Amino acid sequence: MTDTVSADRSEPIWIALDFPGAVEAEQFLKRWPSDARPALKVGMQLFYAAGPRWVSQLVEAGYPVFLDLKLHDIPNTVAGAVGSLLGLGVRFTTLHTAGGRAMMEAAREAADRVPAENRPRLLAVTQLTSTDQACMNEEIGIPGTVRDSVIKLAGLAYRSGMDGVVCSGEEAGWIKTEVSGDLVTMVPGIRLKGDDAGDQRRVLTPQQAWQSGADHLVVGRSITRAEDPYAVYQLIREQRHKQGREG
Repeated sequence: MTDTVSADRSEPIWIALDFPGAVEAEQFLKRWPSDARPALKVGMQLFYAAGPRWVSQLVEAGYPVFLDLKLHDIPNTVAGAVGSLLGLGVRFTTLHTAGGRAMMEAAREAADRVPAENRPRLLAVTQLTSTDQACMNEEIGIPGTVRDSVIKLAGLAYRSGMDGVVCSGEEAGWIKTEVSGDLVTMVPGIRLKGDDAGDQRRVLTPQQAWQSGADHLVVGRSITRAEDPYAVYQLIREQRHKQGREG
């Protein structure tokens, strides 16, 4: 296995900019204090609408960016895609473990063409947090429990040289203890207490996810749809600091 480089854990909260375009995303960011530069997750919808140049502009403006494109194709194509992303300056990007070891290793080789401190950290998606047991067994055709599948795929990601995995909060602890504590765990499907889960199935609160072993949380609607997004963001950060003191 190619040695992984320790990913930056200094940004515990990544805000999912799940907006249809750059205009809406920029309007959201204008609601923040002028000197605030929260860590941002840009997913497929916004990336396809706004493009790579806009992502570069976010990075140039001082925002840490997690580019969540969930790459999944033949090894050569995914390696080419990773190569195209190297100049954007993003901290993280994603690909699917379902693409297999050869695909992940090709992605890592492409990422390693730049110095380690400059390359994006590669996160492998295990099972989407919208996938439940029935969907995985009956629709996708994967037998066994979601837990077993996640552990197996996380192990494959680790052996393939990935820096971390995307998993639900409840699975982060299992991965840390059963696969490797070196794997960074990026956890979506986060909701504050009382928030609607929406299309997510395996959800936790921030406190529950951190207690389980999450390194990073992706928080979307609980912040982006709040009356005061910055206040909610600060509240979650305070909870993280409290968790760190008590842990």
